[in-house]
Amino acid sequence: MPGILEGQYIRLELIRINNLPLPSERIPAGFCVSINVDSTRRWKSAIRVVSSDKSEVLGDVVILSLREVPDLSVEIRVCYELDHMLGNGEVVGKLETSWMRCSIKEMSPSTSPSRPLTNNVLLDSIVECQIAQDTDVGHERFATYVTSKTVTHLNDAVKHFQLVLDQCPVGHPHRAVALTNLAWARLKGYIRNDFQDIDSITSLFCEALALRPQGHPDHPLSIYYLIKALTWRYSKEKFTVVYIQESAELCCKLLPLCPEGTYLRSIAAGTDGVDYVIRQCNSLPTDASDEGIHLRRVLLELCPLGNAHRPRALDKLAFAVRARFEQRGTIDDLAESIQHRREALSLCPEGHSERDTYLNNLAYSLDCRFDHQGNSDDLNEAISLYEEALRLRPVGHKYRSDSLDNLGEALRTCFKQRGDVNDIIRSINLRREALTLRPPGNPYRDATLNNLALALQTRYEKLDASEDFDEAINLFRDSLQLTSHGHPRRHSCLFNLSSALYSRFTQTRKNEDIEEAIRLCQESLEALPSLHPDRYFSYGWLKNNYLSRYQVQHNLTDLSLAVDYSRLASRHPTQGFPNRIVTAQDWVAIAEQYSHTSALEAYITCFDLLDDHLATRSSTISRRDAAAAFSSARSLPVDAASCAIRCDNLRQAIELVEQGRGQQWSLASRLRTPLEDLKHASPELAHRLSDINKRLSDAQGSSGSADRAAADRAAIHYRRLQERWEATVAEIRNLKSFSRFLLPPSYEDLQAAARHGPVVILVASQHSCSAIVVPTSGEPHHVSFTRITLTHLEKLKGDFAREIRHASFMRPEETRKELQVLLRTSNERLSNLAVSNLQPSLPFLSMQLHPFERRQTDSSELCLEDVYICSYTPTLSALVRSRQMMKKRATPSFVAIGQSSPGAGQGEALLTVDSELELVRKLVPATANPTTLSGDDATRAGALDALQHNTWVHLACHGKQDQEQPYYSRFAMKDKPLTLLDIMEQDIPQAEFAFLSACHTAVGDEETPDEVIHLAAGLQFSGFKSVIGTLWVVNDAVAKHVVEAFYKNMVKGLKDGDMMDCTKAAWALNRATNAVKTKVPLEQRMVFIHIGV
Repeated sequence: MPGILEGQYIRLELIRINNLPLPSERIPAGFCVSINVDSTRRWKSAIRVVSSDKSEVLGDVVILSLREVPDLSVEIRVCYELDHMLGNGEVVGKLETSWMRCSIKEMSPSTSPSRPLTNNVLLDSIVECQIAQDTDVGHERFATYVTSKTVTHLNDAVKHFQLVLDQCPVGHPHRAVALTNLAWARLKGYIRNDFQDIDSITSLFCEALALRPQGHPDHPLSIYYLIKALTWRYSKEKFTVVYIQESAELCCKLLPLCPEGTYLRSIAAGTDGVDYVIRQCNSLPTDASDEGIHLRRVLLELCPLGNAHRPRALDKLAFAVRARFEQRGTIDDLAESIQHRREALSLCPEGHSERDTYLNNLAYSLDCRFDHQGNSDDLNEAISLYEEALRLRPVGHKYRSDSLDNLGEALRTCFKQRGDVNDIIRSINLRREALTLRPPGNPYRDATLNNLALALQTRYEKLDASEDFDEAINLFRDSLQLTSHGHPRRHSCLFNLSSALYSRFTQTRKNEDIEEAIRLCQESLEALPSLHPDRYFSYGWLKNNYLSRYQVQHNLTDLSLAVDYSRLASRHPTQGFPNRIVTAQDWVAIAEQYSHTSALEAYITCFDLLDDHLATRSSTISRRDAAAAFSSARSLPVDAASCAIRCDNLRQAIELVEQGRGQQWSLASRLRTPLEDLKHASPELAHRLSDINKRLSDAQGSSGSADRAAADRAAIHYRRLQERWEATVAEIRNLKSFSRFLLPPSYEDLQAAARHGPVVILVASQHSCSAIVVPTSGEPHHVSFTRITLTHLEKLKGDFAREIRHASFMRPEETRKELQVLLRTSNERLSNLAVSNLQPSLPFLSMQLHPFERRQTDSSELCLEDVYICSYTPTLSALVRSRQMMKKRATPSFVAIGQSSPGAGQGEALLTVDSELELVRKLVPATANPTTLSGDDATRAGALDALQHNTWVHLACHGKQDQEQPYYSRFAMKDKPLTLLDIMEQDIPQAEFAFLSACHTAVGDEETPDEVIHLAAGLQFSGFKSVIGTLWVVNDAVAKHVVEAFYKNMVKGLKDGDMMDCTKAAWALNRATNAVKTKVPLEQRMVFIHIGV
């Protein structure tokens, strides 16, 4: 050792250790430096954790008396425990000048130690107990085995370690150390095939880990040892999955316990540690079980952002949850799959070697979601992604056939949706190319044969290309021959061939085709578990097959089977709502056509499925679009009511027409349900539901983001809130007196609408036209219009529209003869109805048929308005709700809102608006606290604020019904329009009356059931109990005469201090239109209608 002796003491400074050797290949807990003074005494440094580069700054200073240190040796020892170290560890190095620097200098008396540092108090005794000695011998023999590979040395090491364990019974402080030493030695022998008993090795490590729980200094190292044993067992025992699964779980626990920069961290996260576990798990086949998905989630946890394996871990998890979706049909699984694949794709920018794979996989999941939910945005995005993936897979690329096939299917779907023949032509061409890339012997040839056949069949069905059909059947048969029993794609080959044979049977009537079609479909059902989503298709084709055979052979058993399979398909819980709704509509058509007793059941199923489907949409607009996608749903309420009438079930007819017509409004209003009664019954449930309602309300519309990833996250969040809402409502329905909480209203509930007089529901169905009278008490009555059919009504509707347009070009003083004839015709056909309120379907409404109360008159020539006081309601529920809210009256306040000069693009200037506002202000009594909002103040925000803070509103401006999207119907303001959606988002329970002196404020939506989505209905929904709206264009020059007469009648008879009564609005409008006959032409008197109480 270098140094100069100049005094009585020697100073040793331990500076740094580099490249710590580890001959036994075991991960140390730490290391220490030992200075042996003599054969009985030594100094030991503190145990230090090994750094990732196996180097460490020491900084220890040792001062020794030279008189007592004739001999000095320095050793570096690794220790395998941080707590309760047994033995001295393994010697891995002797003193070398490159590791330590020693300086010896004389110390003055003032700096000299007051006592020798080599006394027995400061130095450890080298005398060891027997188990420590056996442990040291075991380490020495084991280190020799590692380098020499001589089994006798391993056996000797195991023998000594076993002796130590035998002397450390349960409860002994060194038992975990003894277990670990023995287990590690035996594991090394197992790795080198010198030992075989891996079960006992694993058990030893498990016991040691149990003795070192969370918080123990050696807990991380014990986890690592167990991982090592499990991964080696996995690799040597034919890759038994359970071992790598357990390893992944342990890795998740280990990594957070290993600080960055430590040697344990570098080894645990390295190629033979966590990295190995990740690689092996990523190579496992897709497992859609809950356990398999849990493993994928664990694996993703091991791959944080920045980890090279994260994209693949995301994709593997996406595969697993999508596979579970295909088994169970849970939409959240598919949404999660899309979410993970979006992230995986984001981690693989342009130029990444695997970008094409992640593009293709995301597109496939989006394609699946379109099939399940019918959102065209998903299909459009899928096609775009498939196109990009195909560009990255040029001719010769090994996965080009996948992209050709997948894009071909998306284009076939697009053709079915939009009818562009170029899509189906390209689909077929892509799949023909894919087939050439999958010659006989290719494991996916069956899929491409099947897919090409589908494309050809689709072109045949849409374009009647007969040559396609024969080829399609041959391809289906070829595909089926390649899928033996048990093949995962066999069931789809079966029902696809069945569908083709069914189509041929409808053309040729050859019995063998339909018999084979039925047999194939039944076999496809047998191949699928009970909840598999594809059972829906087997049910559907069996329905078609049996119905087709019934139409030829007229065997009632076939009709019954067709209905049974319609029921099974429409109620199959793991298939998407759009497909099930279409099947339920087909069921309705079958039952109506053949007068089957299941017709009412089919209608009810349709309504329930539509309700459930729309409830999954997080915004008002998306719910309307989802409803409009089903064209036959437009007439569903009246057709269902007609069916119930024909079944002599008038109560159910009323309930069904209400459920259908009020679908959009009920879904929008359920978050505003008053909870006062519930608060008394269960404060906790009331609070919980109120909280969820608020969260759902806040979440509405968020899924409409242009950022598709953000929209997906919002949709998942909304669905989960929706599930919580449904669970809470189910709990509430278990309470006494709450069994029908938020269920579609019963007849008893709806009859409250007739409390002040009978209500008539006019039903214009393709099956019958009639009226149902809801009396104040008792059973409803039916009035059949035997002389009226839907065709008659549609013609009258067109005639009215023509004559209204014609009248708009006539001078006010000219007689509207044709219009009067049309009114007289409709009046005569409905003259036997005399009631207070009417709920008409569109053909009746378009003819200006009112709910009515007969009024005495002496005129010999009567018009409709001479005979009846008119009041409409979009739904009975809306009328009931308005009347209930009338119990709470607020201090009256009146605002007249007018905009004569709307913002750019909102219409021309209205010259009479300001004078109309002034007229209204003068007529309204002071008790209403009238104010005016006009000019630059009449903005969208200003109008909304005025609606919120006033009980009575008069609105004079341009009105516009949006034919494409009725929720964008609007009032023109100074800056930007005030839309129906804006109005619906307001909750104004104190509001009472609104007069809408604007065009098109009560014109409905032609795409949804019975067209009740309009501006006037929106104001009623937001809280206004009584509303006057318009059916067509209003001439503002003459409308002010009606306005003046209306308000004069509203204030007629009021004494000082009296307030206006909104329940007089229908009467006042009737009187007003009669009073202005000489000033206002007929079509401008008819344009105004009353809605509400």
